[in-house]
Amino acid sequence: MRGGGLFEGSHSAYRWCLISGILGGHRWEAEPFNMPTDPTPTSVIEFRDVSYILPNGQVLLSGLNLRVERGETLVLLGRSGSGKTTTMKLINRLLTPASGEVLVNGTSTTASDVIRLRRSIGYVIQDVGLFPHYTVERNIGIAPELEGWGAARIHQRVEELLQLVGLEANLAGRYPHQLSGGQRQRVGVARALAADPAILLMDEPFGALDALTRAQLQREFRSLRRRLNKTVVFVTHDLSEALRLGSRIALMEAGRLVAVLSPEQFLGSAIPLAAAYVQAFSDGFEALANRGDR
Repeated sequence: MRGGGLFEGSHSAYRWCLISGILGGHRWEAEPFNMPTDPTPTSVIEFRDVSYILPNGQVLLSGLNLRVERGETLVLLGRSGSGKTTTMKLINRLLTPASGEVLVNGTSTTASDVIRLRRSIGYVIQDVGLFPHYTVERNIGIAPELEGWGAARIHQRVEELLQLVGLEANLAGRYPHQLSGGQRQRVGVARALAADPAILLMDEPFGALDALTRAQLQREFRSLRRRLNKTVVFVTHDLSEALRLGSRIALMEAGRLVAVLSPEQFLGSAIPLAAAYVQAFSDGFEALANRGDR
């Protein structure tokens, strides 16, 4: 790092950022999560030497070994093309590994009924993917309907979820085009939670939102995750989001896993790629601190 930087030559400044963590104008606290001493019985998702190769021979993922523990939020962090979304799509079998195996609750995804697998996992993406010709209520109720729930039970579940994600009940009859971006994203989260899955996959769900709405939804998501105790895999390229939301951060680059670190470990890591992320992050603080020098 450059001499005089915020994280170099100033232990007190580093400690202040680590503990207080002013990220984007909001205080940061590490997501509390105690790793089990024996991870085997509690691993909900496991990648065993997994690779994924396109038909043209391009390798998108190579030799991935990774465990996601029950109740944690594991963040997949990396640049575009690092393999984050490929990794996530292997979990709900939108993609099938070229080699190795992915296990969900101890069973290989290739040995599972793909429909049952996908219905057991909530999935939230950046552009939400709501059906434009369905009302909010029908969008949220799709998975329960497929599971054979009755109309009264689905209606009750929709009301519960709208309240849970901070939306007014009168929005149930609206269509996606009648909602703001933040409202649509909340509906997307509600839809993913509708059948009460134990696992939630979130692929840059807040990336397309403005900064203020994004920060608000990040805070709401933290609170929601703690209450529901879901196992979450969350894709982002934004370090501040990873630090805010993750129990652990899996850093990826060029289709390979570089390291898996807690937020505190990430900020103090000597791994070159992790240090580069932290330096880029600290540059924002330096720019702010040096504005008075002009």
